[in-house]
Amino acid sequence: MARALLVHGATFLVLLMLNFALPRMLPGDPIQAMQDRGSASFVTSDKARAELRAYYGLDDSVVDQFGHYAANLLQGDLGISIRYQAPVLDVIGERLPWTLLLLGTGFLLAAVVGVVAGIHSGWRRGRRSDRTLLALLIGVRNFPPFFVGSLLLLVFSVQLGWFPLAGASTPFGVFGPLQRIADVLWHLVLPSITVALSVVGTQYLLMRNSMVGELGDPYVLLGRAKGVPERRLKYRYAARNALLPVLTLTSFQVGAAINLVVFVETVFAYPGLGRLIFDAAASRDYPVLSGAALVLTLMVLVVSVLLDFVYPRLDPRTREAR
Repeated sequence: MARALLVHGATFLVLLMLNFALPRMLPGDPIQAMQDRGSASFVTSDKARAELRAYYGLDDSVVDQFGHYAANLLQGDLGISIRYQAPVLDVIGERLPWTLLLLGTGFLLAAVVGVVAGIHSGWRRGRRSDRTLLALLIGVRNFPPFFVGSLLLLVFSVQLGWFPLAGASTPFGVFGPLQRIADVLWHLVLPSITVALSVVGTQYLLMRNSMVGELGDPYVLLGRAKGVPERRLKYRYAARNALLPVLTLTSFQVGAAINLVVFVETVFAYPGLGRLIFDAAASRDYPVLSGAALVLTLMVLVVSVLLDFVYPRLDPRTREAR
């Protein structure tokens, strides 16, 4: 475990440097973006732009900028947003809960559908239900999230009017606690389904393949010979062992979720971290981009550390290997 924590620590340091460097590789800089009259942070005064450039240290060398960034980070300070003129921690703090809710709901839906369908399909490989699930979920897997989201909006919001077009809640709505929860969930349905459809196909395929691999293992053949009930053999033994690669895949999918949330939250105008990153990239808001990337990095590392604790409990063989 100590070795794993050391590896995670080194990974975090590398990602920290990338979080700082990648926003600065975008063409232009925040001050140049302010010269665009269509920008939300448009500034007309040359003097004001020069003062902002000096305040944010944009004329300093990259090494000096990183030194200031690291020193402030050690104090828990992510800086001041150039676009919103507010502490980055406050800006991210307003958006992060919405993204966690969206990703948590979407990944939970995908896990339930992908794992259950993969277990059933792998256990009955080659049969009609297996072929149907395989064709359906592979087809869904090949559609990009912005297309899926746009299609859901067109059908269920524009044509049928069942769900709202945008946002995470009804603006200026006066609700009681239960009505407020219902309103948030109503706005969450289509974005979370889009997230789930974007990842469920891969989870299903891996779970199905893992189940197929388990069917030929001696313990399955022995269990059948001893008359172990099929349901118990299927879920308690085969599915439990087949689940391990799916857990690993989920950690990688969380790592790739930055692209997913940017697309989904932009299509649905959902006020989460992905929409914040999209807007910050347009205005070259370095503090927000670095801060949001840092939060997503920590999310990935937390999921990875949790898997290090869960793995040995699901498969004692990994405990011995450590």
